[in-house]
Amino acid sequence: MATQIGASAAAARAHKELFTYWVGLKRGPKLPGRADIRPEDLKSLLPTLSLIDVKSDPLEFRLRLAGTGLYSVYGQEITGRTLQDVYNSSEAAYWETELTKIVHNRRPAAGAHDMAWRSAAHISILWLRLPLATNGIDVDMILGFDAVVGMRPEPRYQTGIRAA
Repeated sequence: MATQIGASAAAARAHKELFTYWVGLKRGPKLPGRADIRPEDLKSLLPTLSLIDVKSDPLEFRLRLAGTGLYSVYGQEITGRTLQDVYNSSEAAYWETELTKIVHNRRPAAGAHDMAWRSAAHISILWLRLPLATNGIDVDMILGFDAVVGMRPEPRYQTGIRAA
């Protein structure tokens, strides 16, 4: 359990770091845009960062970019895919609801979500989604960060020795 608490604390620090960075990019009441983000400023967070394109009329979300650390969480490459391509119907509906709120409210959102839908109940993500707007007003992209909690590291090699 101590590992879980430590991982959660690290996730909270990473969320705060990214949120503080995003707030620093705002221009008064105007939202930052994708062009304002400098990946070199976020090196330690890049593996689990994502960028989600927001299409209007009808509202649709597509993962423009997904960090390499997300591959092991989702078990597949999710870059370029829609929510319906990545998730089952109930999970896609969950994310569509959360992302739609961000678009309409023009405000960040955060939460925790388990990966039981992927038969990985031992994994949870602590997520943060931040709205981006090229014109400072209309959300056209969402910056995402997922801190993975509970994931077991993959063994580098198998020794063939098992505990008694």
